[in-house]
Amino acid sequence: MRDALVAAAFQLFLERGYEQTTVDDIVALAGVGRRSFFRYFPSKEDVVFPDHERCLADMTAFLSAGTDADDPVRRVCDAARLVLRMYAENPTFSVQRYRLTKKVPGLRAYELSVVWRYERALAEYLRGRFAGRRDGTLRAEVIATSVVAAHNNGLRSWLRSDGQGDATAAVDHALGYVRDTFGNPPGDAPDEERDDVVVVVSRRGAPMWRVVQEIESALGRN
Repeated sequence: MRDALVAAAFQLFLERGYEQTTVDDIVALAGVGRRSFFRYFPSKEDVVFPDHERCLADMTAFLSAGTDADDPVRRVCDAARLVLRMYAENPTFSVQRYRLTKKVPGLRAYELSVVWRYERALAEYLRGRFAGRRDGTLRAEVIATSVVAAHNNGLRSWLRSDGQGDATAAVDHALGYVRDTFGNPPGDAPDEERDDVVVVVSRRGAPMWRVVQEIESALGRN
């Protein structure tokens, strides 16, 4: 029933246009009642994005299943690939939706709200992983935003090509910039656990007790 409603909706969107198609038109073509439509979709906009709720749930579960041993930047990049997989499962539908969304401002605004929810899920995970680090919340927000931007850059490049080529390669290339910029090398410690480096400038020939005193002063141990 759900798939039939989506198929009917997009057939009418392509034939008549999105604004000219009503929920009554969709249920008539699908051969069901209005109640059946609203059982699956709260609004006409939701029928354009029928798979995002499931994908968001999958992403949240994937992030929750991670461990402290996981590289958090790698984890959120892998989580973003779940969205790509959703699009790649049905290239024809994904391209049709992309074209439709570009034409209808209301759908573009709706899509942005969906993207924001993905970004919030990534940021929430990263805030937990960066808790206790200097600027942990800022780092989480910046990385989450960067992952979404990189993913969408690769995804839209693939959609603009009408779903031709390797979508995974395009997104992996874009996400590589995020990992190169923000990823931590193995064994990298949180900011608070790193040793401080103190540089002290002293006169040549100064007695050792004076050098030690200057070091202690720099470390705030006076």
